[in-house]
Amino acid sequence: MEVILVPLFNLVATLIGLYIWVLIISAVLSWLVAFNMLNTRNKFVYMVGDFLWRVTEPALRPIRRVMPNLGGVDISPIILILVLYFARDVLGQLVAAIL
Repeated sequence: MEVILVPLFNLVATLIGLYIWVLIISAVLSWLVAFNMLNTRNKFVYMVGDFLWRVTEPALRPIRRVMPNLGGVDISPIILILVLYFARDVLGQLVAAIL
């Protein structure tokens, strides 16, 4: 059983870690665009921003729908990162309990 379960957990944990980095990069990119440090008329910047938006928006949209309006502050990426860390830890505990 552990022949499949441990590598599968490692794969899921790695994917969660990569998605957390994508969320962080997306938030930093949005700040850089908001403060006019990056220009979205640049094709590369636009393509990277569009990719990050398409990857992160489906997970962030339900959180934004539930959260109250905090003005110009968007803490939905932080909430999603905490949920992903929690899910990774719960999966780790489940794998440890099964083995």
